[in-house]
Amino acid sequence: MVISGAPRLASKRTFGDVWLIIPVYNEAPVVAGVVTEALRTFPNVVCVDDGSVDGSQDEVARTGAHLVQHPVNLGQGAAIQTGLHYALSQPGAERFVTFDADGQHRVEDVITMLAVARARGADVVLGSRFLRPGGERVEVPWVKRLVLRTAAAVSPTARRLKLSDAHNGLRLFNRTAAARVNITMNGMAHASEITGFLARSDLSVVESPVSIRYTDYSRAKGQSLLNGVNILFDLSLNREKG
Repeated sequence: MVISGAPRLASKRTFGDVWLIIPVYNEAPVVAGVVTEALRTFPNVVCVDDGSVDGSQDEVARTGAHLVQHPVNLGQGAAIQTGLHYALSQPGAERFVTFDADGQHRVEDVITMLAVARARGADVVLGSRFLRPGGERVEVPWVKRLVLRTAAAVSPTARRLKLSDAHNGLRLFNRTAAARVNITMNGMAHASEITGFLARSDLSVVESPVSIRYTDYSRAKGQSLLNGVNILFDLSLNREKG
């Protein structure tokens, strides 16, 4: 693992205790723009380059964000765990947000999630694509609904949280929760591993509505039904302890 980027002084800005954790794998066309936009609001961003071969590392380096590099591709779960470990070691870090590198997530939604965490005293806030402000549920397309229901059947502990969106990558943890996260599933199945852990824990978990920005790029890179099936396969080999 290689770490670069000069340590930042503790920020006096509003979000100086917040760290964005961005796993990166072959996102050179867009990652600099995503990180630059995030840095306008959040001064502390760590990108974990997970063995990219397209120059993503150079794109991140020129933004001034913290950069941690895996020499080989280990999977998104491993990248998030590395990012959490790095951010937890930083002075003044209290809240930690997992944020995608492909431009789908919005900084505005992170601000809302922070407000929700403070207002409700939550340890964890999970973004939901299927909630509207006020708590009204959004109708889920039947293909995605099928994948989510099957995932719940394979991972029954996740049902205890009564989540509307168990596989959203936008997540907020306070320091207590982040320190207890231990991702062992390196691939995309880490999302179900996280919800399973939360369901078994005594942590306070709430959802917050978020919007996903769909572009031609993000659609091409986004999670397909096949990837959803792969998640289920991974979970079938790594059953959570109930």
